Amino acid sequence: MKKKIVINIQTKCEKCRTEAMKAVVDVSGVNSVEVKGGDKNQLVVIGEGVDAAALTKSVRKKIKNASLEMVQEL
Repeated sequence: MKKKIVINIQTKCEKCRTEAMKAVVDVSGVNSVEVKGGDKNQLVVIGEGVDAAALTKSVRKKIKNASLEMVQEL
């Protein structure tokens, strides 16, 4: 089943956002990743069979400040 996962990231530079996206893309089952929000502070991930907690943990390893905001089934 497809899920939409929103992860808040607290970064100010484009390099950090790129690193966060790389961490998400490497996870198996991820179909798409998008940066959204007024300050570009949200990663919107769509995928099948993706563990949201593990995904957030992998982003935290790269950029330190990340929190899981929402998981929604599509």
